[in-house]
Amino acid sequence: METGLLLPELDDDDAPFWEGTARGELLVQTCANCGQRHIPPRPMCPQCQSIRHEWVKLSGRGTIWSFAVPHPPLLPAYAAVAPYNVITVSLEEDPGLRLVGNLVARPDGPINEIDPASIAIGESVRVVFQQVDDVHLPRWIRR
Repeated sequence: METGLLLPELDDDDAPFWEGTARGELLVQTCANCGQRHIPPRPMCPQCQSIRHEWVKLSGRGTIWSFAVPHPPLLPAYAAVAPYNVITVSLEEDPGLRLVGNLVARPDGPINEIDPASIAIGESVRVVFQQVDDVHLPRWIRR
């Protein structure tokens, strides 16, 4: 497990998302008025301006929409694991929703274990959650 990585600052708006990841669930904020899903979460729906929302569990399946391979020089916390992949996943239930993470070979695998040359846009992936300090980060494995 990586340590010393930059982790998200948790706040009231996204707390349900992170509580879900700790349970192994991918939750997305959804407007209770019009059904529009939001990533990242926000206080008001940009579609209908409602402030009513709920958190809906998604399947955690998607496809690789894009990816990058960072190389040094990097922030010191990431230099030891470079090069590594960063993928953008388009979610199956709503392809316009995209999450960023890392492609790993196994749920507890390091972020640099996949050969970046083997990654293809359009590949099917599913979410896994890897604990780093007190946060469970969404990571992705091939399906």
